[in-house]
Amino acid sequence: MVRSSRDGANPGTWRREAGTVVRRAAALPEQAGGPFAIFAGSRVPRVPTEWAQHSHPLHELVWVRGGTLTSRVQDRIFTVSEGHGLWMPADVVHGGRATAGAEFHDAFFAPDRTPFAFAEPIAIAMTPVLESLLTHLSRTDLDAAARARAEAVVFDVLQPSERQFTLRLPGDARIGAITEALLDDPADRRSLDEWARALGTSDRTITRAFRHATGLSFAQWRQALRVHWALTLLSEGRDVRTVSETLGYAQPSTFIAAFRRIMGTTPGAFFDAADGAPDGVRNPVLGVQNS
Repeated sequence: MVRSSRDGANPGTWRREAGTVVRRAAALPEQAGGPFAIFAGSRVPRVPTEWAQHSHPLHELVWVRGGTLTSRVQDRIFTVSEGHGLWMPADVVHGGRATAGAEFHDAFFAPDRTPFAFAEPIAIAMTPVLESLLTHLSRTDLDAAARARAEAVVFDVLQPSERQFTLRLPGDARIGAITEALLDDPADRRSLDEWARALGTSDRTITRAFRHATGLSFAQWRQALRVHWALTLLSEGRDVRTVSETLGYAQPSTFIAAFRRIMGTTPGAFFDAADGAPDGVRNPVLGVQNS
């Protein structure tokens, strides 16, 4: 990896956008530890924002509108766009990034009052009902009975998303240079043979290392990484042609095919599914013209 281009970045995550503000974790709501189970709030970071590694004694659910949220948990990177949230169990160490201008929401759940438990971070389907309930719970004028009723419905409707998009980082020294270079520049087009020559090893060794560490081949892992980046770029309103060029694809059709292999649908359909779709996921993206 070219270290100079990622000075200050957390190990194992891609370079920070210019102007990124790094913050400590926000303080927990004052009501935490009180008689209620859920405490919700929201804010709009005006610049790309990164939260340093931290943990909470409460479960946390985070989601965004009009952008994406990326979170690093040990050797995994989670990326969620509008319509999806990320559940972070209590005491799990994590860091995160949100794109500039995204409406950032979080809700904290008291573990002893939450009637379910997800042992690992997991994507949550942010349906209109769930979002509305959590927005309702962010009010400070609710009486105890109204809050208890809303909390009970949240527990009924909160469900994992059908899409669980996670990128596992290899963490293998033999392919560390490849991993770091692609995190630094997902558009890097060097082939498996070129990497083998550069590292003085064989393409078979690289392939085995990627499969052992991630379950994916080198090409599959690079595609998955690029789709993580694509979710962020598309959510910012960039069109498919621009995104495909940014990520090193020769043709938009090649990028769309790769996106479909990873996500099960085209970029346009993925974001447009929000508008009137059965799961009610909203779509902030404009200018995504493909299919």
